[in-house]
Amino acid sequence: MRTYKIAMIQMDSGESREDNLKRIDAFIEKAKAEGATLITLPEVMNRMTADRTIDTSEPLDGPTITYMKGCAKKYGVWIHCGSIREKQAEGLPYNTTVLLNPEGEVVTTYRKIHLYDVDIPGKVTALESSRNKAGDRVVSAETEIGHLGMTICYDLRFPELFRLLALQGSEVIFVPANFAYATGEAHWEALLRARAIENGCYIIATGQTGQKAHFKAYGHSLIINPWGDIIAQIEKDEAMAIATIDLDLVSKTREELPSLKNRRPDVYCLETTKV
Repeated sequence: MRTYKIAMIQMDSGESREDNLKRIDAFIEKAKAEGATLITLPEVMNRMTADRTIDTSEPLDGPTITYMKGCAKKYGVWIHCGSIREKQAEGLPYNTTVLLNPEGEVVTTYRKIHLYDVDIPGKVTALESSRNKAGDRVVSAETEIGHLGMTICYDLRFPELFRLLALQGSEVIFVPANFAYATGEAHWEALLRARAIENGCYIIATGQTGQKAHFKAYGHSLIINPWGDIIAQIEKDEAMAIATIDLDLVSKTREELPSLKNRRPDVYCLETTKV
């Protein structure tokens, strides 16, 4: 399948997992009716609480991914599940994305590698590593709808991850996010367009929106083609947008701007093991 429609669903996820999932189901039903083959969701799409002491994590066979498997099978669509906090038997949870096929089967999972830790005295302290455990694998998947690469939110600021995904063959790279408004307004679009242009791929960046307990989420979900053009966007509302993925455009762009072929691995090295 060289062309197909993708639907991104920008969420203002709240504290009720049941309400969030019901709204997602309604969006997926609409996306299917409009011809979408693949649906993508934002980071922590299932539940966000004001009290960070509340354990919102759950295993991958828990209620959220089980529900999403049912949606994939019911509507016969691929679903990139944004991310959830994945419960572990011991220790902190992972921030994990799951890709489902139209049979409701797990195709691959990715655990967020880069965690946002910053401590500037008198200004800001944010230690994501105090709440989540970091993943340790670069993940992409070869599927009938293209080679799909996985990232989550803060990963966006690490171009080497995107280059590794492109070298693995990724034609479409997901960036589910919960970006804060200040950094989003300054950097979000510029970084996303750069990642698309650098690697000659589609970037699918689906975000949280709305006022959260500890910050305002930026929203502004974007789908960007390999030339760096924005082909779909959502600004501030909880909403859905649809665009067409053309995998032939990826091949064409990489032929005309062969930055992947023109690399100098004899001078520098960037490699990882595909999983």
